[in-house]
Amino acid sequence: MREYPLVGGPVEVRGALDLERTPAGVMPRRLPAWTKEQYQNPTVYGGTVMPSGVRLVFRTEARVLEFEVLTSTGQLDGDPEPRPTGMLDLTVDGVLVGRQRAPLGNVMRMAGPGAEQRLIPGKPGTARFAGLPAGMKDVELWLPQQTPTELVALRADGEVLAPLPDGRPRWVHHGSSISHCLEADGPTGTWPVVAASIGGVEVTNLSEPGNAMLDPYVARTIRDLPADLISLKTGVNIVGLATFRLRTFGPAVHGFLDTIRDGHPDTPLLVISPVSCPALEDRPGPTTVGPDGRITALGDPADLAQGALSLQVVRDELARIVAARQAHDPHLHHLDGRDLLGPADVDDLPDGLHPSAAAYRRMGERFAAHAFAAAGPFRARPRPTE
Repeated sequence: MREYPLVGGPVEVRGALDLERTPAGVMPRRLPAWTKEQYQNPTVYGGTVMPSGVRLVFRTEARVLEFEVLTSTGQLDGDPEPRPTGMLDLTVDGVLVGRQRAPLGNVMRMAGPGAEQRLIPGKPGTARFAGLPAGMKDVELWLPQQTPTELVALRADGEVLAPLPDGRPRWVHHGSSISHCLEADGPTGTWPVVAASIGGVEVTNLSEPGNAMLDPYVARTIRDLPADLISLKTGVNIVGLATFRLRTFGPAVHGFLDTIRDGHPDTPLLVISPVSCPALEDRPGPTTVGPDGRITALGDPADLAQGALSLQVVRDELARIVAARQAHDPHLHHLDGRDLLGPADVDDLPDGLHPSAAAYRRMGERFAAHAFAAAGPFRARPRPTE
């Protein structure tokens, strides 16, 4: 087995916009380093190092591969075990050929959500994939979408080469936890990855659990990225955390879209409204978790008349904004999120908010059927010559 460098060698780390050096190796982050000073809430950083959609990409003739990683997961005091570390998915020529649970590394102990954390240091562990097909092949190792994962080493029993240039369209997506997909069965089971596989595109997932708040630093990041397709899914956390009123929500949406258009004036841009969430359909936030483990809304429906937001208000406003802008922006599109997961699917929301693993796959299939259809917003277009 020969060891290959994970930075500065033949391996590409895709889906991450920053690689932080750590004592163990490198930590992929899905937002650029310059954004860190603009996080008002430290949980934003935690979301960016959960590597949803991040993968190692290379070519190799190896039949055996070893990936050494250091994961960091949490454990509440009183829980018998740490939270699951998630899966490492290995694809060969685009086909899933192996899935292993990521090794347990660091454990952050805490008394409860939001409490001070206590680090129990761990050591890097190795995932080994053997019996791979003979011959030269395109390999991707997808990191667990819910677990910060430091990259330590790659070992192979055959030569590792850089990937060939990828001619697939580049899709950049931003959303909340429902696009990050913590509950998916593995990193290739998140709905953006499922949709990208069907559509034959290369996805970068900038989604953040608990966020998608129309943050300007995200808009500037998307503005500056190479992208052939762009989508924005927003609204559920804006309602659930009561972060906007109707008066401020519309201008924030316009500002986010204006910033993206500064860098991508003609790129297909799809705005997606929230999927179904019974607690918030006609009631404003904020939300709390009830004794049954399901979310419930605390806002007063009477406040909607004074500018509070429910999911239906947000959907109506997003549809209105897109329709108005389409008069001068024919490449802007709208999708009602209920076409991805609607009222008939709410039994697939175990906590009343987040879809099940099966529902995430169904969302990916439905998105692909809409967006990549012959007349869809992401229909096949030649990539402009660079």
